[in-house]
Amino acid sequence: MVAQDQPIEVEFCTLGMFIIDDIDFGGSRPGVKNILGGAASFAVVGARLVSGSKYARSVSWIVDVGSDFPSETLDVIKSWNTSCVFREDPSRLTTRAWNGYHPDEKRDFKYLTPKLRLEPEMLSDSQVWSKTFHMVCSASRCMSIVHDILQRRDELRKAGKAPSAAHASKRPIFVWEPVPDLCTPEEQEKFFAANKVVDVVSPNHMELGMMFDHPGWTEKSQEGRQLVQRITDSGIGPDGNGMLVIRAGKDGSYAYSNFAKIWLPAYHQPDAEGATPVIDPTGAGNSFLGALAQGMVTAGREPFQVIDSVLSNSETWKKALESWGNYQHHPMALICATVAAGFVVEQIGVPQIDPDGNGEELWNGTEFTERVRLYTQRLLRTLEESPQRHTLVN
Repeated sequence: MVAQDQPIEVEFCTLGMFIIDDIDFGGSRPGVKNILGGAASFAVVGARLVSGSKYARSVSWIVDVGSDFPSETLDVIKSWNTSCVFREDPSRLTTRAWNGYHPDEKRDFKYLTPKLRLEPEMLSDSQVWSKTFHMVCSASRCMSIVHDILQRRDELRKAGKAPSAAHASKRPIFVWEPVPDLCTPEEQEKFFAANKVVDVVSPNHMELGMMFDHPGWTEKSQEGRQLVQRITDSGIGPDGNGMLVIRAGKDGSYAYSNFAKIWLPAYHQPDAEGATPVIDPTGAGNSFLGALAQGMVTAGREPFQVIDSVLSNSETWKKALESWGNYQHHPMALICATVAAGFVVEQIGVPQIDPDGNGEELWNGTEFTERVRLYTQRLLRTLEESPQRHTLVN
């Protein structure tokens, strides 16, 4: 079944699944049920935060609606005003899953109802022409998805069905999140192969460690730095200019290409008493990557203008950007991703959107661009205090 076409220029499209979650916090607090979730929902929230209301319709995805789909969930999705394609099938249940958390941030996951995986052939023509794609899958499936999307674009182009937009002739950006269950030593060879067809590969620190038979990954160890070097040397992206982005939870993110690297702290930091606004980390990684993908095609828009206005006089920042060469928008996209993830951890489920009537769009009571400003001002201070820490100079 192919989703109905939408006459819209799509900038972000996810092949993640929509899931309704039950969450078990391992006894630290009561569990919850019927939570809007899944990689698709959280990735879309991330992209939608960065897009803002003006470009909301450029964020596109597919939601499979089963007979048990909660009406309040439908209301939340519609409030985002994305280009969402709802596929209704009353003969099946909505995909549901259980998430269990351990004290060390390790997560267990299992499906409670049969899953309905999205395939590239299910995308509408306008979705196939998206500027960016987000995937959560195995290495083998990642390579298959990239191949199938590029093939469909080629077929549409030959049939004279390519959009007139300039981006139609460009290769889209592929952002790949390796599925945690297959971050194993047996998958290493396929991992390296898949890296060569995507523009961003992003395991979290625990998953990267598991894939290389370590208890975890840390930038502070020589072993950790050597592993990063091995991955970037082996090649990311078809032209070798892709990024390895390691999501490290409360420690922020580490991004590496074959010519530059940067560390960005998480948005939320504990206060002097150790208190933190972080309620539930579920979906933060998906939102980070959705925001990153959208940010990679957002150069020149308001979030980037805010970042530039705060950091433009910092020599440390200028030097950091120069090291990224033609990809100076990547660190700025990573800032957007960091801020987006900060919204997602503040509650169980997705952040709440509220247009305030003055043309502003509030998420959890604040504007996205205002948080970008606050985060970037804090980043400016730490850049000047410890530039080597941010640019990962040992």
